[in-house]
Amino acid sequence: MTHDDAPLLADLMPWSVAPPRLGRAWPAGPDAASLKARWAALVEAEGPDREALLQPTRARTLHTAVGRLPGSGGGTERLARAAGPCPDPVRVLYAPFDEQWLIPDHRLIDAARPELWRVADAHQIFLLETGAAGRTPADAGADSGPPLVATSLLPLLRPGRVRPLYRRPGGREPNLAPGLLAHLTDRHGREAGPLDVLAWTLAVARPSPGGLAVPLTGDAEAWARGVAVGRRMLWLMRRDGERPKLPGGRRPYVRAPLPSRPLTLHYDRDEESLHLDEGRIAPVPAAAWDFELGGTRVLEQWFTARTAPAEPGTLAAIRPPAWPQTWTSELLELITVLALLAELRPRQAALTVPDPVTATDLHMAGVLPPPPSASRPASVLDTQEEGPEGQLALI
Repeated sequence: MTHDDAPLLADLMPWSVAPPRLGRAWPAGPDAASLKARWAALVEAEGPDREALLQPTRARTLHTAVGRLPGSGGGTERLARAAGPCPDPVRVLYAPFDEQWLIPDHRLIDAARPELWRVADAHQIFLLETGAAGRTPADAGADSGPPLVATSLLPLLRPGRVRPLYRRPGGREPNLAPGLLAHLTDRHGREAGPLDVLAWTLAVARPSPGGLAVPLTGDAEAWARGVAVGRRMLWLMRRDGERPKLPGGRRPYVRAPLPSRPLTLHYDRDEESLHLDEGRIAPVPAAAWDFELGGTRVLEQWFTARTAPAEPGTLAAIRPPAWPQTWTSELLELITVLALLAELRPRQAALTVPDPVTATDLHMAGVLPPPPSASRPASVLDTQEEGPEGQLALI
C-alpha cells in the first residue's frame, strides 16, 4: 500500500482536540463505587486535610471557580465549600482498550476540554491517535499496534489528538473536509457516508513523515473491502451491541479461581494460559497477550491499572477490598477483543489502493485545504450551561 501523495488525517478530519488532562489520578478508576467513596472522604475532610486530599495544582485548588461540565452533574461552588453526594461517575476510555470511570466534576479536572463533552452522545465516535501514530513506516512493525483507536466513550488517552466524527450532537455535521463525501461518492458511483470514511481510515491509516496518512481509493470494490475491515475493527473497539465472542473451543474461561487480590500476571505461551497469581484463564491466544500499543502490552497495562499500589493516605488508595467479579468479566472480553483484532491484521495487510485519490486530486477538486472554520469547534449551545457559583455561563 503506497503513501505517495496520500492525504493526511489532519486534513481529512480537520477538527481535533487535545485529550483531557486530569492533573490528579484519583477522580478516575476502574471501580465506580470506589470513586464515590473517594468523593465522600474529600467532602468529609476540612481545611488543610481537604486540600491535601485534593492534590491541588496551578489549574485547580479548593478555591478555583469553574463552570459545570456540559451534560454533567458536578457542582459549581468552590470545592472548599462542596458537600453532598458524588456526581454519578461516567464511563471513559482511560487507556487503550481500558474502560474505566470518571467523576464528571469540572473542579477536579485540570483541562476537561468542554468542547468534547458538548458533542459526546450516543451518536458520537471519537478517533484517537495512539502511541503508534508517531512512528515512521520503518519502525512501525506489526507488534506496534494500530495507529488509531475508536471509542464511543469520552477518551482520556494521551498524548495523541482526539478527532470527533461529528461536530454537533445528534450525529450532525461530520468532522470531514467539506466536499470530501461528495467527491468520494462521485468516484465510487455509490454513496460514501461518514461512518464509511471512519471505517476506511481505521483500516488503512499509517504513519508518514508528515503525520498519519490515509491513502484513499476511487475503486468502489477496493473501497468496500476496506470499509468492511474497518467496520469490523470499529465494532470490536466500541464493544457496543452484541458482545464479541471467539469460536467455541477458543473462548477464554476461568480455569482456576482468581485470588481476592492478585499481585502478579504471567503468561504461559505453551499452555496459552494467563495466570493471575494462582488463578488461571485459558485459552488465551498468544496474539492477545502480545497485542501492544506504544510499546506496552495492553493486557499488562490493564492489570497494572487495577493492582499497582497507591500511596497510603491518598484518595487513590481507596479501592475495592477484593477483586470484583466485573473485572474478571471485563478481562475475558478484553482478551477476546484483542485476539479478534489481531486476526484482522492479514486482511488489513491485503488491502490495496487502486485508482488512488491523492492529496493533489483533492486540492484540484477544492476539497483541500479545508477552510479554517472546519478546524474550530462548532457552536453547539442548544442548552444553557451553568457557570461558577451557579451563574449562567457566557460562551
